[in-house]
Amino acid sequence: MKPAMILACLGLALASSMPSAEASDERNFFDGVEARNVGPFRGGRATVSVGVRQDPHVYYMGTTGGVWKTENAGASWHPISDEDFGTAAVGAIAVAPSDPNVIVVGMGESPFRNIASSQGDGVYKSTDAGKNWTRIGFEDLRQTGEIRIHPTDPDTIWVAAQGNAYAE
Repeated sequence: MKPAMILACLGLALASSMPSAEASDERNFFDGVEARNVGPFRGGRATVSVGVRQDPHVYYMGTTGGVWKTENAGASWHPISDEDFGTAAVGAIAVAPSDPNVIVVGMGESPFRNIASSQGDGVYKSTDAGKNWTRIGFEDLRQTGEIRIHPTDPDTIWVAAQGNAYAE
């Protein structure tokens, strides 16, 4: 290789390893920003989240610690299932497209893990945006994969059941 070519390659290697003004600006972009936890503080693994079409600030999140709700686009969360559910692990949540007060939750986390997946005790329904819940069946379901609610009839519900992952 000619000396001029070696110098050119060396110059390119040095230039590419030196930080640019842009890289320096990117590193300093978050200076002064402090992280804060907005919760939920005891939710566990999040397995599902859904929003409400009629209100872009309302979301429901299913975790291994129950159902959590935000009404301020995630700035804060509060649990809405602690009093009514027999188990805590959520596998699926659906909000009725025609009525945002109708929420259906399938218990038992659906992402199967080889160590252990938390099992559930059926499907619950709320008709008042999560204030009160009624178990509507599938007590032996154990894991719920997905829930869909009919677009115009909130009483027509489809449940994709995974069943008991540990049964023989």
